[in-house]
Amino acid sequence: MEMEMEMEMRAEEGIEIGEDITPPLTPLSFALHDSLLSSHCSYCFSLLPPHPFPPLHFTPTFPHNPNHVHSSSSYCSPLCSTSDSPLHMSSAEPHLLHLLQSHPSTYPHGDSSDLRAALRLLHSLPATRPSARIAGLLTNHHKLLHHDDHHRIRDGARAMFLARKMRDEAPNVCSDNSSSVSPDDAVLEEAALCLVLTNAVEVQDKTGRTLGISVYGPSFCWINHSCSPNACYRFLVSPPPPPCSAEKTPLRIAPFGQGTQIESGVCSNNVFIKECGSYGPRVIVRSIKRIKKGEEVTVTYTDLLQPKAMRQSELWSRYRFICSCTRCSASPLTYVDQVLEEISAANFNSSSLSSDINFDRDKATQRLINYIDDAIDDYLSIGDPESSSVRLEHVLTQGLSDKQSECKEETSQLTYWLHPLHHLSLNAYTTLASVYKIRATDLSALYSKMDDHLLNALDLSRTSAAYSLLLAGATHHLFCSESSLIVSVANFWLSAGESLLTLARSSVWSQFVQLDLPVSNPSSTGKYRCPNCSLVDKFETDSFHGQVRHADFDYVSNEFIDCVTNFTQNVWNFLGLGCQYLRVVKNPIDFSWLGTVRYSSVGEDIVRSKGTEVASKCGAERRISGSEAEGYNNQVRICIFKLGVHCLLYGGYLASICYGNSHLTCNVGKILDFEESIESLS
Repeated sequence: MEMEMEMEMRAEEGIEIGEDITPPLTPLSFALHDSLLSSHCSYCFSLLPPHPFPPLHFTPTFPHNPNHVHSSSSYCSPLCSTSDSPLHMSSAEPHLLHLLQSHPSTYPHGDSSDLRAALRLLHSLPATRPSARIAGLLTNHHKLLHHDDHHRIRDGARAMFLARKMRDEAPNVCSDNSSSVSPDDAVLEEAALCLVLTNAVEVQDKTGRTLGISVYGPSFCWINHSCSPNACYRFLVSPPPPPCSAEKTPLRIAPFGQGTQIESGVCSNNVFIKECGSYGPRVIVRSIKRIKKGEEVTVTYTDLLQPKAMRQSELWSRYRFICSCTRCSASPLTYVDQVLEEISAANFNSSSLSSDINFDRDKATQRLINYIDDAIDDYLSIGDPESSSVRLEHVLTQGLSDKQSECKEETSQLTYWLHPLHHLSLNAYTTLASVYKIRATDLSALYSKMDDHLLNALDLSRTSAAYSLLLAGATHHLFCSESSLIVSVANFWLSAGESLLTLARSSVWSQFVQLDLPVSNPSSTGKYRCPNCSLVDKFETDSFHGQVRHADFDYVSNEFIDCVTNFTQNVWNFLGLGCQYLRVVKNPIDFSWLGTVRYSSVGEDIVRSKGTEVASKCGAERRISGSEAEGYNNQVRICIFKLGVHCLLYGGYLASICYGNSHLTCNVGKILDFEESIESLS
């Protein structure tokens, strides 16, 4: 990606929200992550069939195991194998993988996809010497070699040099003597690796799973970063299209910068090198805001739900530049950046909040980060979701006390509270929604007989849905002030919708009510129509006519918020049953209850109610009490169901802006099923 801001891409015409800005762009180089080499196609990144296809032609054998043919790549079809095998073999990619397997100390830095992509790039380019730019792309060579991570670059370049030497001379040059390779020997490999580290993007499938990396040409890499971008991008991970297939979308942006003259959208100094046919994961850039003719097109290189300091740190660490976009330059901080980093402190001896207390905010933030990261790691790495949920809800509900952080004087023991919209709170909601979903699924799988275990599973599913809804509502609140968060908010509304519908359709409800949500009848013509919004009508019209209209975007969004606010008011107390933190959250959609104060009113409420004396019981399995069971009735169930449908529809509507209609129509059958089910209940 472009970092020194010497080059930029500008719109050649006016572009509306939700329009493709580029055709599918093919990469200059790409590589799967090591862990996916045996499960995904090395050419198009699709899942492999049960019997994948190996590389064609000659595959090298190595002296340490001469009878073993080293197979480092697999393909989903003969076409992919035929197309990629020559580059795979001639780039020295199998030689590198063998070297790293036989001598792990050669490159003790983990995944080798950066190295393999750099090898492929070197082989595709004509012989050249290192420079500030290769094929028009910034290498950032000298800056990165003065970075803390320079050992990784040196080691990687030496490993690449040895792999190419093995390819050119003989396999038996492989030995654990990479230290004998001087920096001057591997200077070209260093430059190529720096180019990849600077310009590569992580390729993700539709589920958000990262598959590998890819480097694209200037038409993509010259698009600069902004923390308030007007565009996003998506990947096409599928077998390559037929060579004769014509792209419908022209390139609607053109370069602007030092030494570049624009002539009919083409760079006159020929730095736009030819991109490599139709292979590899393709990328499409799409507008998420209206863009005027001549306006710079920007995307984000980082997570926009991080506060300013974290974004700046990450951008400097990876790309060696300081962002000066409108969001980062705002003084005072934008509302979104204020709440994403907002914490407060309380001294229980005085019950006063941070407006009356001076404390080291950076130190407190780091302690909270360490605690929450460790709690999330209980789930992701250790595999203990119950411990993770207990610890996360502890810090959300009771804060983090100084006595947990080496404070010796009792009179100065502070407790730090996270704002409900703090980026760590959002991370906690994400994890808790997943944790409770996993725990509910595990319980349901273990027990088939209707008993207390399945009732607990329904309880856990209810809490998962509550955290999903809170996450979507909190992010939407921020989205109203920073529209570039549309990608995140679309995904969160989709997740909330699916979680709420899973809860509403659970068969365990039959313990409380006699009405089951029926499976849809394909011949049924009845459809649910919300009397207060046109979201269902818009979904049907836009989906089946192949075009989503976004001229009335604000109107649709306002209608949606009005509807889900009404639904949520009827079910939120029920969804938050038994969870101290969720009960303190007055409304997960409308955050006006936070007031206009800068510090967390949630912390103040808990302090005043002495909530710190009571541990949250959400983490423990428990039977639903009689009073709670009263909430499991037909009216609540139908309301949750309708709320879920609205969340799913609106999430799909936003996703269609970011990703196109293909992302929306993939759920047509499921959503129509939901609509018919609601019709039969109404």
